[in-house]
Amino acid sequence: MAEETENEKTEGTEQEAEEASAEATTEEPQAQEDAAEDADAPAEEAEAPAEEAQPDVLAPKQRRKLERSRASGPAGPQLSPEERAAQRRERRGHAAAQRGRHRRGLRGRSGEPRTGTPPAERVPGKRKVRLGTVVSSRAAKTITVRIERARRDPTYEKVMRRSNTVHVHDERDEANEGDVVRVIETRPLSRTKRWRLLEIVERAR
Repeated sequence: MAEETENEKTEGTEQEAEEASAEATTEEPQAQEDAAEDADAPAEEAEAPAEEAQPDVLAPKQRRKLERSRASGPAGPQLSPEERAAQRRERRGHAAAQRGRHRRGLRGRSGEPRTGTPPAERVPGKRKVRLGTVVSSRAAKTITVRIERARRDPTYEKVMRRSNTVHVHDERDEANEGDVVRVIETRPLSRTKRWRLLEIVERAR
């Protein structure tokens, strides 16, 4: 009898050891899976703030529209398009007046006109004076003068002669064709006249 009880005890201990080993083997994969989930969880939590740290960049108009949509308050009365337009004009006029007051404050103005920079003193420049020959005096109070000029070429040292004609104002019709006259630059007197007769140097023969 004693031997039988000892054998049962040994068999019982062997069965318990086998069950414990089976449970250990089944618990190891579960522990590994739990550890993997724990390792993934901080990574997901770390990624979530990164996504939250990069909000969508909205344009000012879109941002104001979003703020208006999120604003909570009682609904206003139903308005017609004309009433909405009148409210918009009033709101814009108020904003414009406020901007004007702000800008005047920045400039240190209270509404009185400022003197500004005084105008510079006008100093007339030196007018051109040229010597030429009258080639036409048929128009009234106008003569055509050919101005000739000669200059030496700086490279070839050849004397180059150039001429151009200008319309000159002759108030008393004194000059005739062939006269040598001196003319002076003046303000525009007509579409083509920018010179005025100063004196007659030599009469035509």
